[in-house]
Amino acid sequence: MELTVGDGYHDLLEQISRTYTGGRVQAVQAVNAHMTETYWQVGRHIVEFEQGGNVRAEYGKALLAHLAKDLGLRHGKGFSHSNLVYMRLLYLRYPISQKPSHQLSWSHYVELLKLDDDLERSFYEKQSIAEHWSVPELKRQKASSLFLRLTASKDKAGILQLAAQGQIVEQPADLLREPYVFEFLKIPEPWQVSEIQLETLLCNHLQQFLLELGKGFTFVGRQYRVTINNTHYKIDLVFYHRILRCFVLVDLKVDDVQHHDIGQMNMYLGYFANEEKVEGDNPPIGIILSRNKDELLVKYATYQMNSQLFVQKYQLYLPEREELRRELERTLREIEA
Repeated sequence: MELTVGDGYHDLLEQISRTYTGGRVQAVQAVNAHMTETYWQVGRHIVEFEQGGNVRAEYGKALLAHLAKDLGLRHGKGFSHSNLVYMRLLYLRYPISQKPSHQLSWSHYVELLKLDDDLERSFYEKQSIAEHWSVPELKRQKASSLFLRLTASKDKAGILQLAAQGQIVEQPADLLREPYVFEFLKIPEPWQVSEIQLETLLCNHLQQFLLELGKGFTFVGRQYRVTINNTHYKIDLVFYHRILRCFVLVDLKVDDVQHHDIGQMNMYLGYFANEEKVEGDNPPIGIILSRNKDELLVKYATYQMNSQLFVQKYQLYLPEREELRRELERTLREIEA
C-alpha cells in the first residue's frame, strides 16, 4: 500500500535522519576525545621515562625515532616521528590540571602545539572552541595573526584576559579588529581595485569574510538602499549581529577616509535607528573600512558624534607578524603603577 503524507511518513523520515546525523556527530566527537586523551597519555609515558633518568644524553635524541620505528611495526600508522614529537609536547604544555579539551580534535592540537607562546596558544584554543573553527579556519586565523591584532589596542590586563577567555563580544568596541585582513581575496600586488570590485570580491568570499569579521555576524545585503526625502543612498554592506542584537553597517573605502564619509555613515545610523530597528534591537553600529586612517581627522570628524561609529583599517596582505609581536611584548613588559 502506498503511503501518504497523512501517514506521518515524512516526519518519521526527518526524525530518523536527525537522530542518525546527531549520532554520527557525537561518535566523531567521542573518537576525537578518546584519541586526544590517548595521545596525551603516550606523551606522559615518554616524558616520565625521560625524567626517570632512563635516557642517556646521547640516546635521548634518538628515543623518538626508535619509538616511531618500533611502534609503527606494532600498530601501523599513527606513530610517525613528528606525531610522537607532538604527543610529547601535548603532555608538557597541557599538564594534568590543564588537560586538553575534548571539544577539539587531535588535528586542532597539532596546530596549537606549533605555537610556542602560552598566551597565544590559549587564545586560539578558547576561540576554536567558542566559534567551532575547523582546522583550516584555525590555520587561517593563526596565519593572519588574529591574536596579535586583537592585543594591539589592549593593556596588559586586557591581553591576559583575552588569552584566558578568548574574544568575548559584549559591547560594540569588542567587534573591532585593527587591521582587518582580506588576504583570502588573493589580489596580486600592486593592487588596483575599485570600491565596488572590493565589495564584490568580499561577497564572493562571504564565508571567509564573516570569519574575519568575527563571531555573531549574519549577512543581510549589499548595496542596501536607503531613501530619505526621495533621495536614494546605498550602504555597501549590511549585517545583523546576533549577540549584540543590532544592525552593523559597513562602508568600504579604497582611499583615505574623508570627513564627509563619516557624516554619511552617521546619517545611515540615524536612519536605521529610526526606520529599521524593531523592538528588542539595540542601536545600529557603523564601521567604515579604509585603507588608511588619519587619526586626527577621525577624532575631529566624530567629535560628539554617535559612539557607535568606528573607522578601522584593512589590508589585503598578511600583517607584519614580528612588528605586532614586539608591540605585544612591550605591553606585557610594562610595570603597572
